[in-house]
Amino acid sequence: MSTITWEATSEQETQKLGEVLAGIIPPGTVVSLNGTLGAGKTRLVKAMASALGIPAEDVISPTFVIMQRYFGGKTLYHFDVYRIKDDDEFLELGPEEYFDSDGITLLEWADRVANCLPRDHLRVDIEVLGETCRQFTVTSVGKQLETVPTQIQDAIQKT
Repeated sequence: MSTITWEATSEQETQKLGEVLAGIIPPGTVVSLNGTLGAGKTRLVKAMASALGIPAEDVISPTFVIMQRYFGGKTLYHFDVYRIKDDDEFLELGPEEYFDSDGITLLEWADRVANCLPRDHLRVDIEVLGETCRQFTVTSVGKQLETVPTQIQDAIQKT
């Protein structure tokens, strides 16, 4: 397990983090996005999508449809599991199909289905520090993605 923490003091810095994530996260990765309502989970997804050539305005929080698929440089599978009652309801959606794909699977409110996540995934925790200030903690869970947080930190420092 490897962890980095990064503070974004503006939306532009959140955009930068999304661009870095989109460039570094390998296909087939599951990313759990956790934070309170309004923390910036969908904003981060929009930043990643934009970096992959997907218009940010096309990205919406899929609260009512549960999952949206976006095609760009890498395919994004964007889940919002806020309304999911339990693990069984989530598993009925067949998430393994997306987890085992060559796209990147992003799950907002992933803590609600933590038992269903693959052994190896990235966890992004977002904490609100101010109106436009956020603290992002990126943790690799499992060994397969252990170097990814350090790669992200190195890339952020270079930009």
